[in-house]
Amino acid sequence: MMRWASTVSRKPDLVAAVEEACTAVAADLAARVPDLLVAFVSSHHLPRYPAVPGLVRQHLGGGLLVGCSAGGVIGGGHEVEEAPGFSLTAAALPGVTLTPLRATAPEPPRLQAAPPQLVLLADPFTFDAETFVHAVDEAHPGATIVGGLASGGRRPGDNALYLEDDVYRGGLVGVELSGDVVVDTIVAQGCRPIGDPMFVTRSERNVIYELDGRPAVLALQLVLETLPKADRALVRHSLFIGVVMDKHRQEYRQGDFLIRNVLGVEPKQAALVVGAHVQENQVIQFHLRDAQTSADDLIHLLARQRERPEGSLLFSCLGRGHHLYGRADHDTDVFRAALGDVPLGGFFCNGEIGPVQGRTYLHGYTSAFGLFRPRR
Repeated sequence: MMRWASTVSRKPDLVAAVEEACTAVAADLAARVPDLLVAFVSSHHLPRYPAVPGLVRQHLGGGLLVGCSAGGVIGGGHEVEEAPGFSLTAAALPGVTLTPLRATAPEPPRLQAAPPQLVLLADPFTFDAETFVHAVDEAHPGATIVGGLASGGRRPGDNALYLEDDVYRGGLVGVELSGDVVVDTIVAQGCRPIGDPMFVTRSERNVIYELDGRPAVLALQLVLETLPKADRALVRHSLFIGVVMDKHRQEYRQGDFLIRNVLGVEPKQAALVVGAHVQENQVIQFHLRDAQTSADDLIHLLARQRERPEGSLLFSCLGRGHHLYGRADHDTDVFRAALGDVPLGGFFCNGEIGPVQGRTYLHGYTSAFGLFRPRR
């Protein structure tokens, strides 16, 4: 059977942090040699980023290492934000083939399995991750993809990506898992619908001119007039649109939408500028985001998970965590309450990668989980 372990070290010295983390996962693996090592290191350790692969190898030897820099890290089911942190998740995976991936251009790679299962980490400054995952979807229908964009850096070259013994300052790294493993995914977008679904009756690329035959801004105003005072206040900073992805669906529930930002207004034509290319005759619905909605959405999605994983990775937005909930460990506590004491590692991302309605997207403000279990 596969076996997973995850931990986090808060030690401010990277050498001591890696030693503490490696010692902890080695003990939890009960003398089994790890096949996969997933490491995330906070920006407090930026000067020592290049040392990470060597330090991990010093304590744990082999295993495919993949990871990146992070604005905050998650390990052992705990979240460390705005403080030094080193997260390490390790897995012994008998019967599983691990294939390292490296890309510098958004072209689909050659993959081993059909359909493939991928964990991807990309640098937001130098790599178009959304184009890449769309290309993989087109080339490999049914692919399962989860991951996130490295964080902690403020400019190109600040972030680090780890793959085996190498450290990269841009592009994409990842791992393909095949054989006796299934990767389930959960993408919690954390929004609730307001108003009614509407047809896009005139649009161009990411500008919506008309909804149900009305100017888009007027259609939005009509929705806002029906909202309670508290929701109208949320609109100022937490308004989104949900785009229905299954055109054959007649009724729409929370989770049937791809959530995208409302970026602004084009006043001359009373149009809305949104963070997605929207086509005429697509159905959209306005959404709001707040802490309670995000919590309820995650609880609902985890309750629907039928198979208990052996290990998990969490790719959560930098805007979640204590910034959204007012405390640390919210999403990890909800995960543990739903699925038990499953080893859980990850990091806070500049964008999260995961599927909605069978296609892969780059998200914001989400928590995307990869859940790993044996195929047999």
